[in-house]
Amino acid sequence: MVTLTAPETAAPATTIDLAESSVRGLNQALHEATDGQSFVVERPGGKHSLAVGIDADISVTVEGHAGYYAAGMHQTGTVTINGNAGVGLAENIMSGKVHVKGDASQSAAATGHGGLVVIDGNAGARCGISMKGVDIVVGGNIGHMSAFMAQAGRLVVCGDAGDALGDSIYEARIYVKGTVASLGADCIEKPMEAEHLEELAGLLTTAGRTDNAADFKRYGSARNLYHFSVHNSTSY
Repeated sequence: MVTLTAPETAAPATTIDLAESSVRGLNQALHEATDGQSFVVERPGGKHSLAVGIDADISVTVEGHAGYYAAGMHQTGTVTINGNAGVGLAENIMSGKVHVKGDASQSAAATGHGGLVVIDGNAGARCGISMKGVDIVVGGNIGHMSAFMAQAGRLVVCGDAGDALGDSIYEARIYVKGTVASLGADCIEKPMEAEHLEELAGLLTTAGRTDNAADFKRYGSARNLYHFSVHNSTSY
């Protein structure tokens, strides 16, 4: 005899209204959450430090604009912001996913060690500064000094890039579909080989984009500044 059981239904999302609750209270609830829980943050009002330090496999949806350092120190789970984000979005992200449906200000995903940051709109200056393994996909343009001292990870730009892209870059990979205003010290254009096309296509698909990888150019380190040389003294 076969016993049929009804399929489990997902628990309803917990709603937190920041017009009535504090940011401290929100973050405390997220830190106490367990895997599989979902949260909806209403009326965020551009408040700072929303959904920081998440270390459980939970889903958080912010219904509006977020201020500085949203989803900072993100370790796992998913944070979706249905609006814009201020300075330092997903700063020092370790894993998981952070998705902004609008624009992001300066220093998005700065020092990120892992995970995926998707920005559907534009990103400001210093996007991916000192990135250490994070993947960043920007649907629009990025500002100047992006990927400065980027050590590892991939930065994908589906629009244009500002001045000094990849200045003092190490081994991170940059893919740009549009134009680059200028390249920073030791950053050069590199060939797009089969492995890079495959890698980029995978990143675009994961980020929910339909761009053609063949339309992008790749940039990376010329490796001239790895060791001090008096001939390069003006570039340091």
